[in-house]
Amino acid sequence: MPSKITKVAVIGTGVIGAGWIIRILAHNKKVIAFDKDLKQEKSLTKEIRRAWPFAKKLFNKKKLNLNKLKFVNKLEEAVREVDFIQECVTENYSLKTNLMHSIGKYAKPNAIISSSSSGLLPSRIYSKCNNPKRGMIGHPFNPVYILPGVEIVPGRKTQKSYINKAKNFYRSISMNPLMVKKELPGYLADRLQEALWREALHIVNEGYASTEDLDRAIEDGPGLRWSLMGVFLTYHLAGGKAGMKHMLEQFGPALKLPWTKLKAPTLTKKLSQRIIKGTKKQARGKSIEKISNLRDEYLVNLLKMRKKFETKLR
Repeated sequence: MPSKITKVAVIGTGVIGAGWIIRILAHNKKVIAFDKDLKQEKSLTKEIRRAWPFAKKLFNKKKLNLNKLKFVNKLEEAVREVDFIQECVTENYSLKTNLMHSIGKYAKPNAIISSSSSGLLPSRIYSKCNNPKRGMIGHPFNPVYILPGVEIVPGRKTQKSYINKAKNFYRSISMNPLMVKKELPGYLADRLQEALWREALHIVNEGYASTEDLDRAIEDGPGLRWSLMGVFLTYHLAGGKAGMKHMLEQFGPALKLPWTKLKAPTLTKKLSQRIIKGTKKQARGKSIEKISNLRDEYLVNLLKMRKKFETKLR
């Protein structure tokens, strides 16, 4: 179902807020940007003009229409007439909770409120908000105007009808909503990134590798695969023709080896079956050979494309 939302408020115009604004403008919707600091308007306009060529190419747009953007420094003015509010202020429970209380007071009763939080619990953020059933997390990835992922996290009081409307809105701006089944600190991707980050800090701290060594290990290894397929499907292929079943049988014991500072879960029969079933579903009936061929073709093309850029960065 197409989204009927055409007017959006973005609260906060830092890196994430600006990213949302650029993406929403690229999809021809009206944006009311709020920031208490009027000086931010100049910085925001500068960032929009810097990033626009990339958004223009990605979304096949001809020109930027800044007439669709209005900058205000009064919260009430920003939220009172919109149907969707994307909050992007500092990651702080007290700040966000008080802000949601104010937004709930000024916004239309059924306006959807979505926080760009990276890991805070929505039930706590919306604990003082009027009509909390319309509140949720809409966690994007930087740069927001390019990356399509957005994690939707419901609070204990969030109503499904509002989640569905939020999904439709995000799809209308070319995003791929990922539903988190219930609230969890850190959500999904950031928990995975945090695990990698902590392990990287251990390795650097103990002198096994430099930060550049670790970045190269990701850039020239699993990172190339991850842009096409995640951890589970990658390991499904590592099991050969038998897929995840063989992979778990062969490499499952490695979970007990001291390869990480993180404590691994016990590989129970229930967990094994859940992983095997999940990766089988991801394969969508395609053989290991078929998926391997798709992966290899993708990686070859990706490597060719990357050569144009790596000399500029390294």
